[in-house]
Amino acid sequence: MLRNREFRQFVICYLLITSVNVILGFAIHRAAGILAACSSMVFGIAFCVFTRARYRSIAQIADQIDLVLHNADHLYISDSEEGELSILQSEIVKMTLRIREQNAMLKKEKEHLADSLADIAHQLRTPLTSINLILSLLENGPDGNERDNLLWEAEELLARMDWLLTALLKLSRLDAGIVEFRNDQVDVKCMIDAALKPLSITMELHGISLGTEIPEGLVIAGDSDWLSEAVRNILKNCVESVGGNGRIEIVCEDNLLYTEIVIRDNGAGFKEEDLYYLFDRFYRGKNSDTAGFGIGLALCRTIITRQGGTVSAGNHPQGGAMFCIRFPK
Repeated sequence: MLRNREFRQFVICYLLITSVNVILGFAIHRAAGILAACSSMVFGIAFCVFTRARYRSIAQIADQIDLVLHNADHLYISDSEEGELSILQSEIVKMTLRIREQNAMLKKEKEHLADSLADIAHQLRTPLTSINLILSLLENGPDGNERDNLLWEAEELLARMDWLLTALLKLSRLDAGIVEFRNDQVDVKCMIDAALKPLSITMELHGISLGTEIPEGLVIAGDSDWLSEAVRNILKNCVESVGGNGRIEIVCEDNLLYTEIVIRDNGAGFKEEDLYYLFDRFYRGKNSDTAGFGIGLALCRTIITRQGGTVSAGNHPQGGAMFCIRFPK
């Protein structure tokens, strides 16, 4: 206690006042002097006892804070009687719980980052290995047709890697919260046409037919470019699923509650055990034989939900996969 400057100043003032009172008491009468000395002593002892108890409580709180700073697994701050110390302890408990929650969140984020980096490395290693093999074959001087096929395959692998890196950059921007979505009136038909445009050649080469039912003048609120990106990723998934001579249908509906965009194909659909994880990053299904990275649907969900919509996936009663996008009014 004597280390506290304020306490030392109080002791000095107390001794001075006590000395004056005792001297004046003896000057008046001997009994008065004895009474003044005894009362001052009792007051001093009581003050020291209560102050020492208070300092012990403060020291205990300091020890508990030290445990927090050193990441102790268990922390308990005992309850005290109502007063300033009780309020202080209550605030420290709140601070401790908040720190625990933030530490747990940071730990989960680190684990997620480590898993994501491992997934990215795995996803990039496969095409890189294939490209290295192609380069080795090209060194042997193959004939013209084989050389063209190898170069085409290498270009396809590089295009896939470029798409993966671009999608990951977009996801990282969305996760960081630096993307500001516009809130425009988006014409649904124009938005879907923009989503289909990069896939039109692929669909034509594979003989994939397209059917659409989009009411004229149907609009939703959102960012047209990002919404086109989301729909394009769903369509890309459908194109990879149906293969050659497949069919994709897009049906839009508008009612008093929401605007709905349903995209379905006539492919094999989804396995029941995969439905819950379809929109998770890098999830490709337990028995998936597609060449995708499992990132497109995760990007799609992030874009749509950030703009107030919902997206779900399932199997159509008549067969094939079905995606349902809804934007509430």
